[in-house]
Amino acid sequence: MNVSREAPDLLPGTLDLLILVALAHGSKHGYGIAEHLKSMSADVLQVGESSLYPALQRLLLNGWVKAEWGASENNRRARYYALTPAANNCGRSAKSSTG
Repeated sequence: MNVSREAPDLLPGTLDLLILVALAHGSKHGYGIAEHLKSMSADVLQVGESSLYPALQRLLLNGWVKAEWGASENNRRARYYALTPAANNCGRSAKSSTG
C-alpha cells in the first residue's frame, strides 16, 4: 500500500482549530506555530504563510487570539500570539462536556 505524504485537503475552519490547539501549549510567533503544526503531524501538514496569517487574523478579529510584539529566539522582532480568556473558557467547556 502506497501512503501519500501530501497534505490532505482541510475542511473549512480546521486550520483555525489546529492553531488554537498549538497555542494551548503557550504563546508562539507565526513561524513557531507553523513548526508546531508540522511536528504534530509528522511533517504531513506544512502550513504556508498565505494560509497561516489570514487564519491568525480571523482568530484575532473573532477575539480568540491576542497578539503582541516581542523578540524572537534570534532577537528579531516577531508578533507573538496567545489564546484569550474567551478561547481558554471555550476549551474548558468543550472538555467538560465531552468527558
